[in-house]
Amino acid sequence: MLQVRLLGPVAAYSANEPIPLGGSKPRALFAALVLERGRVVPASRLVDVVWPENPPERARALIQTYISTLRKSFARHGHPEVIGTQSPGYLARLDNATVDADLLADLVGRAREEVARGDHAVGSGLLHQAVGLSHGPALSGLGNSPLAAEARRLDELLLTAQAERVEVELSLGRLDHLAELTGLVARHPTNERLRGQLMVTLYRLGRQTDALACYREGRSALVEELGVEPGQRLRDLHSAILRGGGDLLETSRPDREPRPPTVVPAQVPLGPSDFTGREAVRTALADALRTATPGTHVLAGQGGTGKSALAAWVTRQVADSFPDGQLYADMRGMTDTPATPDEVLVGFLRSLGVNPTHLPDSTRERTELYRSLVADRRLLVLFDDAADEQQVRPLLPAGPRCAALITSRDRLAGLAGAALTEVEVLTDDEAWALLTRIIGAARADGDVDSARRILAACENLPLAIRIAGARLATRRHLPLRVLAERLTDERQRLDELAAGDLAVRSSISLSYRALDPSARTALRHLGFFGLPRFDAWVLSSLLDTSVPLAERMLEVLVDAHLVEFTGVDQTGVLRYHLHDLVRLYARERADVEERPEELRDAISRAVGSWRTMIDRITTTFPPAEVVWRRPPGPGLPVAEDLAQRVLADASGWLQREEPVLVIGVERAAAVGLHELACDFVSAKMALQLEGANRFELWSRIVTAALRAAERAGNLDGEARMLAELAQLRYAEDRYDESRRYFGEALSRFRALGDIPGQTTALAGLGLACREPGYLAEALHFLNQAVPLLRELDDAVGIGYVHRVRGSVLLERGDFAMALADFELSLRAYRRTGSQRGVAYTLRSLGLYHRARGDYEQALQACAESAEIFRELGNELMHSYAVRAHATTELRMGRPDAALPRLEWALSVAREAGDRWGQGVALRVLGQLYLATGQLGLAEESLDASLSLWDRVQAPLWRARTRYDLSLVYRARGDIDAADQAFTEAYQVFHHYNSREYVELQRR
Repeated sequence: MLQVRLLGPVAAYSANEPIPLGGSKPRALFAALVLERGRVVPASRLVDVVWPENPPERARALIQTYISTLRKSFARHGHPEVIGTQSPGYLARLDNATVDADLLADLVGRAREEVARGDHAVGSGLLHQAVGLSHGPALSGLGNSPLAAEARRLDELLLTAQAERVEVELSLGRLDHLAELTGLVARHPTNERLRGQLMVTLYRLGRQTDALACYREGRSALVEELGVEPGQRLRDLHSAILRGGGDLLETSRPDREPRPPTVVPAQVPLGPSDFTGREAVRTALADALRTATPGTHVLAGQGGTGKSALAAWVTRQVADSFPDGQLYADMRGMTDTPATPDEVLVGFLRSLGVNPTHLPDSTRERTELYRSLVADRRLLVLFDDAADEQQVRPLLPAGPRCAALITSRDRLAGLAGAALTEVEVLTDDEAWALLTRIIGAARADGDVDSARRILAACENLPLAIRIAGARLATRRHLPLRVLAERLTDERQRLDELAAGDLAVRSSISLSYRALDPSARTALRHLGFFGLPRFDAWVLSSLLDTSVPLAERMLEVLVDAHLVEFTGVDQTGVLRYHLHDLVRLYARERADVEERPEELRDAISRAVGSWRTMIDRITTTFPPAEVVWRRPPGPGLPVAEDLAQRVLADASGWLQREEPVLVIGVERAAAVGLHELACDFVSAKMALQLEGANRFELWSRIVTAALRAAERAGNLDGEARMLAELAQLRYAEDRYDESRRYFGEALSRFRALGDIPGQTTALAGLGLACREPGYLAEALHFLNQAVPLLRELDDAVGIGYVHRVRGSVLLERGDFAMALADFELSLRAYRRTGSQRGVAYTLRSLGLYHRARGDYEQALQACAESAEIFRELGNELMHSYAVRAHATTELRMGRPDAALPRLEWALSVAREAGDRWGQGVALRVLGQLYLATGQLGLAEESLDASLSLWDRVQAPLWRARTRYDLSLVYRARGDIDAADQAFTEAYQVFHHYNSREYVELQRR
């Protein structure tokens, strides 16, 4: 069943599961269709709804995109028919859906009919259901929307329902609506009907002074805001209260309900008036509590997730289902003085009408009396903040019609038969809704980016959001940007998240103090290390203990909701997550309670264990590049079963662990472990980051290790990290910087007499000279590297340098020498078992055969290369090999076969942010379009390629693309443009003595 919500943030649900609607614009569009359900809404009207001012030029196209996205979202949940198309626009088909606004109107109408017939109790129940449909201001979350008038209409209908419900409640002699009515009057101070009801309620409760004060406050509000005096009815009511009129104490209609028991406790706190989100949990829990035998329910979650607020809200929603009352006990489970069962029993018995002088003496007798009193009642008992099972077990009501609702930071698994609900942090939409309810939608919409940053810093934790919102609400002058910047600074985030008696630090502290010493130590180490996600192996390394013991500690932290279990990875290892706010608190405690040398040793063990694993992977899967690093030392022990699981999916493990490894290196560098950081970076870089174009992560760890080496005066580390930095700049197509850093590294390696390091720098200089077209310089450096590598008998390095030198020779048209280098490279890689190196060289051989016109051999080499890269999981290089294959097919006159391969290769390069790969793919696509006579597309593709060559500073490739453009210009008859483009390209070919220059000379 599809459910649509307009009475609050616009939302849709299928079987209580939220259906994603997107941001404020598609939500506004959907709301506009729902408000006109069954009627066509012109596209022009939808444009006005989505963009009240200054619609973009592509507004109609964007509307179509939003419609398409919404349709897909509904279709995924089994409702493909919801949005239809009918000229001149669209319509919502909601025949099989429930719209809360319709339900509200229906319930109010039925309630009025029942009251008119004299059945006020039934009318009250219907109005109670109607009011319960509200989840905040109608149509909220749409920003500055033209639907504001409709929102006001819905809010007024809801307000009318609330006022009529209070009226009926008063007629039945009920007065338990005081808190709700007080809130309504505060939000609507000039509504005389509500104020009159509040005055009557206060008077009937014996609070005549408060009732008169309520009138005075209302009069002031009317005079100041509207410039009018109170109406006659309110003035008459005021006079009657002044006289002490007894008629105000009488109900106006007979009560047709059975009289309740003499003592009906209603102790549950009101909870926040702006409670937001948890729709599915609220509904499921309320439905379960309304059953004939509701049983025991546990709401478990970390501190600050809003368990107490959720419990209070649900309890009030189901209060009518428990006519014998609702008991409440603050169990103080996370305090130094948790409530005892006997203390709670005394309070319960008094609330149930037992004279304090008649209380039994022993706890056992009091328990028996309590259970006897509630056995035949329909009663709900809320235990808030329970410490453990032993605390609440004696207090659970025995009657089958009774319900117990317990909130705790522990799962209370020992309570047999209890239903557990995990209370997580809010979703992004729920978090946004909560913040906007606290500070106002207009203020949040005025700086959406800062509001999102605030929520990110709060990690969608309700307590943190409430604190941040309270600070903003009480400081109207404080820009959201300022608070967002303060929260971004981790050093002061916990200080900022405090307001009044609310503080995130205090909430986490309660859970921390309840841990045993070993679990506290584990949490401190995890916080100091700063990993967002990890496994038991990491904790075992930090603590220098066994993995099984680390797993048991993590189970304790998970039960305390300080660490979150996130699932099992592909290697079968359990994974965990440490929320930022908990991490920051744990880091604070580590700084206070741990000795610096202990923390440093812990990080050394953890990163050292990772390095051991990296060494195992490197040994098992030799890299294809020049790799210089220290010969592995004895290393730290790693469980063999874990090592084998990792080696079975090494590429996947590296990809999953990458963010964690980066943080580990940064922490090692920060605490002065410069040698370990540099060794780890050298090993890790050869394996992963370059091929995946993850430049930001690469830059972070190289920079951290380099700075640590510089601080320590570690010339060896400096040289290696400068070479890594040079490789990073090469991968980013920043060739000038790459040559400079390789040069600085080379000078340091020579000063150290480090031959392997020199080969790394020389090979890198050759590569960084090759790409922009400095072919002679590239050969100069590569020729120096070859004899050094042979002296070292470094087969991997030999394979690499011969491949790169072969590609330079191929660019120059020295085909025989290029082929010799490629064959030497292939033999070296095969000798070492480096499949990655073999794949690289096979692709180079494919380019060689294509240049020679041996197309079948070129196809075979490219296909073999592509298959190896695919098996290795290297999608980017797989696309390079596929692109080379497609280019050969184009040369063979098979553009139809080449086109889909080229388009796929371009999409991969774009997704990876690989500008070089995009430039080559676009150039070949331009050649394809030229060959098929599509001159417009050819020029467009080649111009796009040209702009990329300008950005990466590759003059030789720019010249090649200008040459292709000259052919396009000539084909369309623009001879002057063709001659100019050809002349520019020829001059560059001549300057670099490229193979194109040699070929053109032969013509």
